[in-house]
Amino acid sequence: MNHPALSIRIQAACSELIWAVQLNLMWIVFTLAGGVILGLGPATVAAYTLARRHARNESFQAWREFWTVYRREFVRASLLVLPVALLATVLIGNYLYFAVQGTESGGLRIATFVALLALAAVGTYIGPLYVHYELPLWGYIPKASLLAMTRPASTVLLLFALWAIAYVTATLPVLALIISVGAWIYLNTWLCLRFFQENEARLHSKGNL
Repeated sequence: MNHPALSIRIQAACSELIWAVQLNLMWIVFTLAGGVILGLGPATVAAYTLARRHARNESFQAWREFWTVYRREFVRASLLVLPVALLATVLIGNYLYFAVQGTESGGLRIATFVALLALAAVGTYIGPLYVHYELPLWGYIPKASLLAMTRPASTVLLLFALWAIAYVTATLPVLALIISVGAWIYLNTWLCLRFFQENEARLHSKGNL
């Protein structure tokens, strides 16, 4: 690879890193602005919305657009995200509790881990689905569940990406304040947009679209 091409690739990589940092910062600021519980849903949906637009090479003013989507989606996003976040919190709490109990609770710990893994598999599709397709609010979780089951290779890749970011963040917690959430939302959206495109092409070839 010649030097100008390498320089362009490095510049593009740095630009994407800066975008992930900015997305992370906006997500934190707007989540805190809603007192965490009320801010989590709209901030997450706003971050996914902007990540989708960025992945499609659209131009926009990030902070202004984030605020616009945050206000517009405040109720629907909370109804979509909070139940999933609550269930994840309960499962993580139960898993940690059973882990402390030792071998006596081994079966319950494994069952909780499987449930947590299934929730993570479905959850990796919900954000990108919500910002890419217009469905009834109750339709996103069944659709995400269907994708998680019918596209196992894509689901494994998404779970691996989620695990990698979570592992690095657990090793170096300060990354949570700098880039972790933004990087996950951006990578999650970028991958899912390609999975959706492949899925639509496959359905179209079968005459289902």
